[in-house]
Amino acid sequence: MGEKLVEVDNLRKYFQVKGRGGRKQYVQAVENVSLFINKGETLGLVGESGCGKTTLGRTIIRLYEPTSGRITYGGEVISDVENHISVNMLPYRRKMQIIFQDPSASLDPRMTVGEIIGEALDIHKLCASKQDRTDRIRELLDKVGLNTEHSNRFPHEFSGGQQQRIGIARALAVDPEFIVCDEPISALDVSIQSQVVNMLEDLQEELGLTYLFIAHDISVVRHISNRIGVMYLGCLVELSESYELCNNPIHPYTKTLMSAVPLPDPIKSRANKRILLEGDVPSPINPPSGCRFHTRCPYASERCRQEMPALKEYSPGHYAACHMLEG
Repeated sequence: MGEKLVEVDNLRKYFQVKGRGGRKQYVQAVENVSLFINKGETLGLVGESGCGKTTLGRTIIRLYEPTSGRITYGGEVISDVENHISVNMLPYRRKMQIIFQDPSASLDPRMTVGEIIGEALDIHKLCASKQDRTDRIRELLDKVGLNTEHSNRFPHEFSGGQQQRIGIARALAVDPEFIVCDEPISALDVSIQSQVVNMLEDLQEELGLTYLFIAHDISVVRHISNRIGVMYLGCLVELSESYELCNNPIHPYTKTLMSAVPLPDPIKSRANKRILLEGDVPSPINPPSGCRFHTRCPYASERCRQEMPALKEYSPGHYAACHMLEG
């Protein structure tokens, strides 16, 4: 096992909303998540829309402040709500960056590409002169496959794939160690998706980066990730090495996701039995008691309705949260 770079213990993130009559209610976006990410690896995170993937990623790098739990980066506790620990994040912003899902919405339309990338260089005072700053911006543009003259253009002058490359260059500007890739290819054409994924892999190998890769498409996550975590309604329900999880899923929800992955072989595709879930995803404002998946799980028992299952290791490195697996 490699050196742990990021550790999360019992992390929760709730958002307050107004209910009927003005009473307070809370969206339970992330509920009691614990995981770690080794230095130099890619941890994939998959699940349905609204399951808390993006919120978890943003909370880990403290774009959102956690409601409870502890976050450790490089052996240093950067947030521990129970013990009232909350460090100044500016030094850690150089180490932790994010690539946003929607490139057009994440780039300031009033700034040129050079200004967007150079902003981080200015904040962290990474360039001794204007020439150093210009050279660094050109180097970053070249690294993500853009021309140096693009630095004088505005974001709306680029395609979606080029805009995402600008977002990647911005994230790389401060020489980070850890990057949250928040669905970086979901807004792109299929032909461009493979280019961006391959570029991220090349950058990881070249710069020694660590990724948290968030996506809906489990086949893409399987390609890029060393390990994969599966989330459902704010909870982490399964976590394992990529090959093991995709070929031997043990949680009922993961089995459902895997059955929906299209197969290129028509014979295997016809033989593959799709698992269809009944009902809708419950509201995160009023989630079910016990296991949050029990309202849609075909194997749910009375224990599932009453007691939240803990994430347990059932084989080396393979974790799941399901009462059915306990026997």
